[in-house]
Amino acid sequence: MTSATKQGVDDTGRAARDMANARRGGPQWGSMGMPAEKSMDFGPSARRLVRRLLPERVGVVAVLVLGVISVTLNVIGPIVLGYATDVIFAGVIGRQLPPGSTPEEAAAAARAAGNETFANIISATGVVPGQGIDFDLLGRVLLGVVAIYVAASLFGWLQGYLLNGIVQRTIYTLRRDVEDKINRLPLRHFDRQPRGELLSRVTNDIDNVSQSLQQTMSQMLTSLLTVVGVLSMMLVISPLLALVALVTIPVTLLVTRAIAQRSQKQFVAQWRRTGALNAHIEEAFTGHELVRVFGRRREVEAAFATRNDELFDSSYRAQFISGIIMPSMMFIGNLNYVLVAVVGGLRVASGSLSLGDVQAFIQYSRQFTQPLTQLASMVNLLQSGVASAERVFELLDAEEQVPDPAVPAVPPTRRGRVTFEDVSFRYEADKPLIEDLTLAAEPGQTVAIVGPTGAGKTTLVNLVMRFYELDAGRITLDGVDIAAMDRATLRSGVGMVLQDTWLFGGTIRDNIGYGDPAATEEQILAAARATYVDRFVRSLPDGYDTVIDDEGSNVSAGEKQLITIARAFLADPTLLILDEATSSVDTRTEVLVQRAMAALRSDRTSFVIAHRLSTIRDADLILVMEAGRIVEQGTHDELLAAGGAYHELYATQFAGAVAAAD
Repeated sequence: MTSATKQGVDDTGRAARDMANARRGGPQWGSMGMPAEKSMDFGPSARRLVRRLLPERVGVVAVLVLGVISVTLNVIGPIVLGYATDVIFAGVIGRQLPPGSTPEEAAAAARAAGNETFANIISATGVVPGQGIDFDLLGRVLLGVVAIYVAASLFGWLQGYLLNGIVQRTIYTLRRDVEDKINRLPLRHFDRQPRGELLSRVTNDIDNVSQSLQQTMSQMLTSLLTVVGVLSMMLVISPLLALVALVTIPVTLLVTRAIAQRSQKQFVAQWRRTGALNAHIEEAFTGHELVRVFGRRREVEAAFATRNDELFDSSYRAQFISGIIMPSMMFIGNLNYVLVAVVGGLRVASGSLSLGDVQAFIQYSRQFTQPLTQLASMVNLLQSGVASAERVFELLDAEEQVPDPAVPAVPPTRRGRVTFEDVSFRYEADKPLIEDLTLAAEPGQTVAIVGPTGAGKTTLVNLVMRFYELDAGRITLDGVDIAAMDRATLRSGVGMVLQDTWLFGGTIRDNIGYGDPAATEEQILAAARATYVDRFVRSLPDGYDTVIDDEGSNVSAGEKQLITIARAFLADPTLLILDEATSSVDTRTEVLVQRAMAALRSDRTSFVIAHRLSTIRDADLILVMEAGRIVEQGTHDELLAAGGAYHELYATQFAGAVAAAD
């Protein structure tokens, strides 16, 4: 893929977007606000997030099975431990009774003495009069309890291990889908979307989804299974005590629902305002030098403070409101504990339950309220994660660019003939830009496009690259409608050099070689010498191995532009687009580069957008555009002789400068 493809697609046509935004009143300092907040539809977004786990259904089933085993073992533990308590209690009571008698006789003697409660305890416990604690039995029971809890922990660890892999693979797939989606979005989407907001969705929101799934799935699964298992054991031990424990569940649900409904709106606002703050920070840092030069630091800081305060308010409210859930559940759980203890003590005194059963039930009541409390504490994390997931799904649901045809057309030969046939295009439906434009660029011709800012010059070449779809008419390349071609084929033969240069983190050699990954070292050096990159690279300590950072701050603007020209030179495209390609170089270098560009343009069709009219004197055809229309066309000499719009532009640049100096 050529320089054009990478600069236009991978960098999403930043120069084109900036100019388009300027014409259409795009994002400015005062218009960075996010879309109005809306109530999040929690259910559909949550179900959609769960459906992302379907490819991992086998692992999810394994996690579920391991969870059932682990929870079952944890649920069995208290009843076995309660049996150990009964062994101890029976031994203590039995030692106090006369040996040789039966439990019935001992109970009858206690009743005869007026001690009805003690008699009931003897009957319910099953003591052996005269026999103390059976330590052998007690040891076996306690070893069994230890084995049960060790096995439960092991299965729980395996469950967490598998679940971690499931979540990470799911998030990996989500990130991949988002990346693919971004590459399918039309340029219009990026025109209307602050880059900081987009980055926030791709990074912060996806990370929040990952953390929420990681922290909530295992806990919620275990808690739900624990509730079911514990409730079953409670009903087996004592339906009455189970009924007492269940009285608090409706209260718990009502409290949780009331709090969750209030906090959900705040979580949605929190993540939207996070995106707005990120967009502002990205914009301010990108233009940091200009902010300082024009003395707008206070305005930027004020805007930051406003957005930061909004984020603080929504985050504080979301965390505070959702944080009420945990203490509320603990309070309700403690009330439940007191009720169970009182009723259970009365049941032991009446002989209806053993002390071990009550002990086990109290443990179950704590185990029952604990997962409910944990579920309530997970609500805020789940709400936050689903709110972020909704923002990611909004990106995944965004309207995509028109798909490539199933059977794309391919020009029989790539000669570079480009025609515009009654082309109409507008960025906004109510703001016409290009109307009924017709022109032809023959193979090998250099077509220069000039005109005032906003005339549609850059838009014209963006339409050739099919960055935007036409409203009417068609554009052909070597006789084939570009709408019938797939974008990769169209752009593979096009080279583009933008005014706004783009370099990636890597060596100078790598950046030049980006134009043709298969190029040899000799070809890279030849392209560098032809475009005068070799002149300044030789003066660098590391030469072509000099590493350029992501912003290209260790080379000058002119040197960056020369590197991008060398990249296009190396690509050797059929169609060449130069958008103010020499605007950042000095006058002497510009003369040299113009010679290199002349060699680069030979035998290929070239579109040259220029404000310096001196750079396009030798063009085969000069188009003068105003308000999206071609008002004049011809050679440099012909247009000067005509005395029209081109003559006025030329006079403004040269004669006007002299008059101003006088």
